[in-house]
Amino acid sequence: MNVETLEFVIYPDGRVKETVTGIVGSSCQEVTAAIEAQLGVVVSQETTADYYDQKVTQTNEVNNQNTFSSW
Repeated sequence: MNVETLEFVIYPDGRVKETVTGIVGSSCQEVTAAIEAQLGVVVSQETTADYYDQKVTQTNEVNNQNTFSSW
């Protein structure tokens, strides 16, 4: 179970540093878009390894073939 965390550091000059952890892929941008719109202009953005990860979905398919002899 991943814990999704948004951390904000507000500096004395008004700058805000936002750190997102636990969200895989580019969906972190969807999570933070509304907050960033309220904060103002985004000056810089750095992606982490989580941004480039992909959710893994595993599918198992089993094929059973029954053959009967005609004798």
